[in-house]
Amino acid sequence: MTNTLAPACAAASPHAAITKLKVKKAIVVTKRISRILALHFSDSDRILRPMKRLTEELPGVPYVAPFAAFIILLGVKNSLDINANWEYPVRVVIVCVILWLVSRAVIPKRPARLLSSVVVGIFVFLIWIAPDWIWPLYRSHWLFENAVVGAAKTSLPSNVRASLGFLVFRLFGTAILVPVIEELFWRGWLMRYLINVDFRKVPLGTYSATSVWLTAVLFATEHGPYWDVGLCAGLIYNSWMLRTRSLADCMIAHAVTNACLAIYVIAGGHWEYWL
Repeated sequence: MTNTLAPACAAASPHAAITKLKVKKAIVVTKRISRILALHFSDSDRILRPMKRLTEELPGVPYVAPFAAFIILLGVKNSLDINANWEYPVRVVIVCVILWLVSRAVIPKRPARLLSSVVVGIFVFLIWIAPDWIWPLYRSHWLFENAVVGAAKTSLPSNVRASLGFLVFRLFGTAILVPVIEELFWRGWLMRYLINVDFRKVPLGTYSATSVWLTAVLFATEHGPYWDVGLCAGLIYNSWMLRTRSLADCMIAHAVTNACLAIYVIAGGHWEYWL
């Protein structure tokens, strides 16, 4: 019986040796991956720790920094006339990194009234395009075309508009990133800051006529020749914040508006809405 099994054992031993070698290699690779991950997370901790201290000392930073960075980078682009084909994607990436570093903790996770927020977003979109749809020369009036507000004309060259890569980044930035950073700033921070400098003491959705109107007016000025519909949108979003007391719901409404407008721009060729 021993003699019968000997050849089988001899034949099996090379296979066993190969299996053992593979297991050892797998263990070595696993250890290396573990070391890399440990190093990565320790580096992340080293980066995030000072950010946490900064946000504790300056609680407004998570609400203000991403929006401020976006506007500053936009100003740099306009001043230096940088190629929009890569400028916007770079701006999106930079602001996303800032969001991840300083704002993750204050971004709400769940809306309270998802369906209603979607309806509000669609309603604002319809308000946004209605004047130009009803009166084709509406934006040619001096109120919407002057040295202060500019003109309703796109700054995007035709080759940029035809770039799929640019459109993907622009759609992401318009429909997802911008609603988050703007709602953090306008309704998450400024509406409360105008009531009390220590805005953390002011619950979301607290009413103050000065806060509601001033925030809406400033929001309108951000939209250049579309300041009129920007004012309407600001008042509606502010009202929705008062109603829901939910930053997530305002983000959803804002995102739906921007997504609808982006589809309208790309599908219908209404590039004048993307200044």
